[in-house]
Amino acid sequence: MSNEYKSKLHQITQQYPTDYWNDSCSFEELTYAVENGAVGATTNPTIVFNVLKKEMHLWKERILCIISENPTWDEVDITWQLIEEMAVAGANLLEPAYDLHSGKKGRLSIQTNPAYYRNAEAIARQALHFSTLAPNMQVKIPVTKAGIQAIEEATYNGVSVNATVSFTVPQALAVAEAVERGLDRRAAEGKSIETMSPVCTIMVGRTDDWVKVVAKRDGIDIDPDYLDWAGIACVKEAYRLYQQRNYRSRLLVAAYRHLGHVSEFIGGDLILSIPYEWQLKFNASDIEVCERMSLPVDAHILEALCQKIPDFRRAYEEDGLTVDEFDTYGATVRTLRGFIASAHDLIAVVRDLMLPNPDVK
Repeated sequence: MSNEYKSKLHQITQQYPTDYWNDSCSFEELTYAVENGAVGATTNPTIVFNVLKKEMHLWKERILCIISENPTWDEVDITWQLIEEMAVAGANLLEPAYDLHSGKKGRLSIQTNPAYYRNAEAIARQALHFSTLAPNMQVKIPVTKAGIQAIEEATYNGVSVNATVSFTVPQALAVAEAVERGLDRRAAEGKSIETMSPVCTIMVGRTDDWVKVVAKRDGIDIDPDYLDWAGIACVKEAYRLYQQRNYRSRLLVAAYRHLGHVSEFIGGDLILSIPYEWQLKFNASDIEVCERMSLPVDAHILEALCQKIPDFRRAYEEDGLTVDEFDTYGATVRTLRGFIASAHDLIAVVRDLMLPNPDVK
């Protein structure tokens, strides 16, 4: 590798239209990522909970101040104030990239309350509030039935959205169409869309996770190595359709399970949102940095997945799921349950600081 590149990931961002984000708002992790070419970062309740466990030394005093300064606030109010402040801290680190790229890059994604997944009005209202926290804030909205409505409304109101809880081609297309409607409505009223940068996530590893659960649950006889290609196939198909239809949203790949979830997308005009540990693994690997986005998934693998696993076919085919079916798709249910549980775990951490256990010195 040439000495002009700091790392393999930096080389990718310099040679191709592929961007990479840090899949965390951790100050230490994001600092490393920015130094290696990252132009964005993301959060969700699980990420924030894990960051707080790792960096409590950076946040404990501030949490105690929030508690002291707001004597009538309950633990939920304080938790969401903490989430907002952690997001703003990450956004500050990304502001130089935001300024350099005129708002198209350098954003920090903050996730709306996962418990709102059925309430479009509540999601859109919180999204609009989050967008005011910093100029370079991006807002994550789940791709549920209500979330699709909220994505259009938030986009219309000038919010740069990052669609999340998304695993399938039908979800990615529904997001793109909702964003197009929102942008068109906004432009028709003479409102600016120049600096908006909508993104649609596909949680590639969680697509794989669900296909593996189905294969095991239903006793499906299939080469287990094929199952690691399910999410990759969905991303590549969604990308093909996005490029064909000239959607103004960009795809983002998240939820990594192996290094193929990085290498297979090199060269694409999309975003790789990579956890810190996978950044280190990829940079230390012997994987060649070369374009692979245009390489199709092996036809035999794709045929086996489509024939043997109906839930993969639903994820891969553009009409495999209706919007009404998004909320009950297995990967959606599993992820929402996890995010909501993490939000409760985060609240419990705040509760322990508000009401420390008197039985412990």
